[in-house]
Amino acid sequence: MFSGAAAARQVLDPGALVRWGLPVATTVLNLSLALTIGGITFAVGILPHTARPRRSHGGTDDAGPTGRAAGPPDAPGVDEHPAFSRALRAATGGAVAWTLSAIAVLILTHSDLVGQPLSGSSDYTNQLVYFMTNLDVGRAWLVTVIIAAVVATLLFAVRSLTGLALTGILAVIGLVPMALIGHSASSSDHEGAVNSLFLHLVGASLWVGGIAVLAVLGRTLAGGPDGGDRAGAADGGGRGRGVVRAADATEATLRRFSALALFAFLLVVASGVINALIRLPHLGDLFTSAYGQLILAKTTLAVVLGGIGFMHRQWVIPQLGRGASARRVLWQLIGVEAVVMGVVSGLAVALSRSAPPEPTTYAPDASPAFLLTGYELPPELTASRWLTEWRADWLWVAVAVFGAVTYALGMLKVARRGDSWHWGRAVSWFAGLIVLTYITSGPPAVYGRVLFSAHMVDHMMLMMVAPIFLVLGSPVTLALKALTPRRDGSRGLREWLLVFVHSKWSQLVTHPLFAAANFAGSIILFYYSDLFGYAMRDHVGHELMNLHFTLTGYIFVLTMIGSDPLPRRFPYPMRLVLLLATMAFHAFFGVTLMGSNVLLEPGFFGNLGRPWGASAIVDQQTGGGVAWGIGEIPTLVVAIGVAVMWSKSDARETRRRDRAADRNHDADLDAYNAMFTRLQERDEAQGH
Repeated sequence: MFSGAAAARQVLDPGALVRWGLPVATTVLNLSLALTIGGITFAVGILPHTARPRRSHGGTDDAGPTGRAAGPPDAPGVDEHPAFSRALRAATGGAVAWTLSAIAVLILTHSDLVGQPLSGSSDYTNQLVYFMTNLDVGRAWLVTVIIAAVVATLLFAVRSLTGLALTGILAVIGLVPMALIGHSASSSDHEGAVNSLFLHLVGASLWVGGIAVLAVLGRTLAGGPDGGDRAGAADGGGRGRGVVRAADATEATLRRFSALALFAFLLVVASGVINALIRLPHLGDLFTSAYGQLILAKTTLAVVLGGIGFMHRQWVIPQLGRGASARRVLWQLIGVEAVVMGVVSGLAVALSRSAPPEPTTYAPDASPAFLLTGYELPPELTASRWLTEWRADWLWVAVAVFGAVTYALGMLKVARRGDSWHWGRAVSWFAGLIVLTYITSGPPAVYGRVLFSAHMVDHMMLMMVAPIFLVLGSPVTLALKALTPRRDGSRGLREWLLVFVHSKWSQLVTHPLFAAANFAGSIILFYYSDLFGYAMRDHVGHELMNLHFTLTGYIFVLTMIGSDPLPRRFPYPMRLVLLLATMAFHAFFGVTLMGSNVLLEPGFFGNLGRPWGASAIVDQQTGGGVAWGIGEIPTLVVAIGVAVMWSKSDARETRRRDRAADRNHDADLDAYNAMFTRLQERDEAQGH
């Protein structure tokens, strides 16, 4: 009403039911989606799975010293923890509501766009089918409905933690279609707006969903009739012991969610500011336009919520063990926070229904480059512009910031405990994040959308340069040293890392033969199929390309020179053989491109209207040389690293044998010489 989004139209008005029903259905969708993600997050990462955590033979909990579970969490005779069960019921109910509201939003969005009231006529149905199958907005909402339905179905059937984690990942993927449509999708910085909105939705879902799940778990965590008291009585501890256990469980749960909420708060605020700056052409629009005023209101309420979260962390949670009054204040604050979050969600829907001051349609005289890539052609590439032309990819900027902050916190925690962490690893890790940011947001990314040669620089640096630095940083080893094992049967980051390291999937993708085949073979599959065109034209395809090549390079380098734990490692001679094979493959691929006169993706590189630089085919041949050169030099560096590690390994083995000889006074050598003496005596005896 404030922005005029629900006002009746002069032409093609869909009716009051559509105009008011669409924002209501969208609000329900946002809240139910958040509840689904929040419930799954609590189940897989915050709450204990079972009411009585089992002990492994080593005396630790469900995930033992090696990370292997003592048995399936849903084994007969082991009860699900009441809070875990309730969180999953909340997530299941949220997924059902998400599915139904997504169907409603799909139908109402169609009516809103075509300006027709809801109808059961065949013409309306045919138009709806066309909307779902041929228009981007309709396809996005159809995908959302399908994902929501699959998530709801899985939540009815799945109870293993790994299965639930995969279901949660699918639910987060359900945010992608929502980020791709709306005003952000047609902003001047299309990809920046989409990425920042996606990060905003992820943070909001974790935050809003977490608060909703806490409200649902109130009685269970507080030791109600179906919560901690019953668990305590089941163990023979009586009611008094149950209350103590409930208070401990409540404090542990709230501390874990408090850390997650802090991360979500920072993500929501940072991504919201970035998204607002992209969609507001002038700072004054923040105060003069209805759209800007809605942003101000939403930001103010977000700060209020952050203040409530600060009160939880600093004042309320430390007092939980001192009586019922502190717990009562806590749940009152959570109630207030839930109400404020509901208002924030309503403002978010109002923003999505309101037109920003910046135009959201393409200009009629848009250039071919803008139509193909979403951006105007950058200036001609020169040596200096390899340092000056930047376009922030906020998704990878967020990855780099998250990696830097968590690594620094891990080092700080290890240092406080009195352990050491080699400074060279830290330098390598931070250098790798800088290189990764340069590749994804700097000139390689900017010019990689218009020049095949620059794209090949981007590709090879993603696969071979950044991974070397990142692998030498040993992030998994640092995480295992810094993170504290949990003792209540829940899985934290440390437990999930160990589960992944020992998983069948990890054994497959980190097998040296598979890693080498993927490293070399994926180049052919990518460039000589439709995947290349999809990655160049589509934003999701472009981000998936970045993710694939980064992970492919990281895993390959990890199997060669990494020190993080792996299920299997090849001996050093075999590693050198694999490296030589990949070097030969890269050389073959590069030479093939250098001699080819067939343009890859001619509909893209041939239609950019680039007035500067070499022709598309000559530039592609230059890219072949780049693939050969950049692919070989880092591989040679890795080969040198393998050789150095081999030498150090032999030196350590020699020192070990020398120490053993010192301990047993060369008993092995004496036995060896004695054997030859016996053989000589036997030969002499037989000769006589």
